[in-house]
Amino acid sequence: MVLLKPVRLRDFFTDANGWYYAVAAYDNAHTIGSVLRYIPDPAGDRLDNLKTRYKKVGFEEAYSLISKYHPEWSGLVHRVPINQVTKVLRPDEEIERIKSYHPKVAKLVKALHLPPCSFGVTGSILCGLDGENSDIDGVVYGPAFSYARKQLARGFKRGTIEELSESLWKTVYKKRNPDTSYEEFILHEKRKLNRGQIDGTYFDLLYTRSYQDLPGFSMEKGTVLGRHLLEATVTDDQFAFDSPAIYEIDHPVISRVLSFTHTYTGQVFNGERLQAQGIVEQHGKEKWLIVGTTREAKGEFIRSLSLLEKEG
Repeated sequence: MVLLKPVRLRDFFTDANGWYYAVAAYDNAHTIGSVLRYIPDPAGDRLDNLKTRYKKVGFEEAYSLISKYHPEWSGLVHRVPINQVTKVLRPDEEIERIKSYHPKVAKLVKALHLPPCSFGVTGSILCGLDGENSDIDGVVYGPAFSYARKQLARGFKRGTIEELSESLWKTVYKKRNPDTSYEEFILHEKRKLNRGQIDGTYFDLLYTRSYQDLPGFSMEKGTVLGRHLLEATVTDDQFAFDSPAIYEIDHPVISRVLSFTHTYTGQVFNGERLQAQGIVEQHGKEKWLIVGTTREAKGEFIRSLSLLEKEG
């Protein structure tokens, strides 16, 4: 397959087996860093427009399937060769199609009122495998993300977008299962302004780099140096909502903190004091602190000490 545009984080693609993969990396010139998400299954609970049944595969099952059928693709993410790709689904290019039949997505698009080509929807809706209760996984590109957060706050005030209920926040906390208290989790989450509801359906806003911000982060593991707890001031939060979230810091040894778990994206902003615990890795001449080295990220966290002191 010839790709006319770079494949970006949160795009989806299919292979010859009809398997759907979520793009999980930016360095996709020769192979696409991704995670298997949906596979055909006669007993599956999802139907595409051709009435083929699919099922969603969990994280462990996805890695097991790739290890079994395509061991050469195994790694930190699934490295699928471009010549194995049959179709690429880009959220920003599919949004007009989606909102034409999905009233809640159309309502969200109207409420956010973002510039053209700066918003899309990923996940099951993008793949045409959503059900009645599927969440809306919104994608906002580049500089439009900060504007989208402001629009979300305006939507809450105007009543065009609903805030999460207490019970839904508790569900999110249970799902994330972070190494912080519920009270601390909520304090950080509410100011992120990247979650809400449209007519009772949960949605979130996910950041993806615009084409001019590419190439993005290269998905490579460094030399592990051990566990570390640090405090430092954040000097650059431009990619704090990216995946991985990147926090440049003012520290004598560690140059940046990276989060590979969605829980700690947008956690700390410029000028704030950050506290983080994770694994230090050597990358070239730099040392980075990595948070989210395991699926559960137990014993790893990022918090804004400035926020906690202000609210405490």
